[in-house]
Amino acid sequence: MHRHHRFTLLLAALLCAAPAAAQSSLTTEIDRRTAAIASKLTAWRHDIHQHPELGYQEKRTAALVAAHLKSLGLDVQENVGGIPGVVAVLKGGKPGPTIAMRADMDALPVTELVDVPYKSTVRTVYNGVETGVMHACGHDLHTAMLMGVAEVFAGMRAQLPGTVKFLFQPAEEVPPRGGAQPMIEAGVMQGVDAVLGLHVGPGPLGTLSWRSGAISAASDAWRIVVRGRQTHGAFPSNGVDPIVVSAEIVTALQTVVSRSLDLTQGPAVLTVGAIHGGLRENIIPDSVWMIGTIRTFDPKAREKVGVRMKEIAQHIAAAHGATADVSVTLGYGSTINDATLVGRLAPVLQRVSAGKAFESKTQSMAGEDFSRFANVAPGFFFNLSVTPPSVDLMGVAGNHSPLFQADDNAMPVGVRAMANAALELLVGGVPKRAQ
Repeated sequence: MHRHHRFTLLLAALLCAAPAAAQSSLTTEIDRRTAAIASKLTAWRHDIHQHPELGYQEKRTAALVAAHLKSLGLDVQENVGGIPGVVAVLKGGKPGPTIAMRADMDALPVTELVDVPYKSTVRTVYNGVETGVMHACGHDLHTAMLMGVAEVFAGMRAQLPGTVKFLFQPAEEVPPRGGAQPMIEAGVMQGVDAVLGLHVGPGPLGTLSWRSGAISAASDAWRIVVRGRQTHGAFPSNGVDPIVVSAEIVTALQTVVSRSLDLTQGPAVLTVGAIHGGLRENIIPDSVWMIGTIRTFDPKAREKVGVRMKEIAQHIAAAHGATADVSVTLGYGSTINDATLVGRLAPVLQRVSAGKAFESKTQSMAGEDFSRFANVAPGFFFNLSVTPPSVDLMGVAGNHSPLFQADDNAMPVGVRAMANAALELLVGGVPKRAQ
């Protein structure tokens, strides 16, 4: 081989190795800094868990987050979008892309039944019913982990290329508007090249999972009001009983998915979440209302469900001399993981989890307004399993349960996963969005 040619090949190899070595050094630094803040992650999470706030009410949580981000010297905006949204910008010491990372902050109207020292005792009135408030979906962990990523990166900013935006979002649990849309309208996604997010759930502690393409379902809300004619319960023939009509409607709605949709195009769910009518045992009420959710992946199915619901409810009501008002409100779209990003970041999750990571073969019927961020820029959304080792996975309670449990030891894994995924894109650049 010609001496000049050998020198050219050696120089090329050295130039390629240099960025890899630099990234490896930064990865080691992420690990070191994450280990150093493990106790902080736990303290933040316990504090947030003990003081849960419902969607659009996260003022205390947002203030806690903003104070921490300001202490790191970041450029912080509060009340973003006219809601308790918080955005912080970290500019690295070198040029590069802009990566956004999102955490949701809101809790649920659920009374906690897990006996932990940091158990929530907060009470509220929701839809006219007194209830507890609980971080039953793990958003307390999401918030604490992104606070942790911010601290890790703040200590490395001179070494980092590009810009990182930390998005702390309210009201993920409040479709159809949610918290993502107001923040997007306020401009938080301007200039963002890719957006990252994660969600905790039951499973072997510290396991990471992802899926290319649709990872969560479109989530729509519906409401039906059945109107009859009130009368004495002893004389039902003098009125029109909306409870009986509603019972028939509820049963018939179960055929929408099983008999009206082509499920080879994607799974679907139609759930009745609440139904109410009447005040006394001997009065047939004038009306009954019911509410629920629709989950779909196929756009045609999403449209057809609403059409069939109206046909079924209105015709059943008419057959009994009643009426039915049916409304469907479109909420969050399906969260789509960009295939190119998945190809780049899946190996990162494998490495971070020491092999405790896998590509999920199933789609989740859960809804997520991370989908709105991922509509604006290529998105990568993955899952972190957080079940304590002492809990039997065969009977473990899922998200939104009053028995939902999460182990604090999962959080360092989440911080390292988010930070290393962002680092991969900051150093290596964001690939062209998959078509």
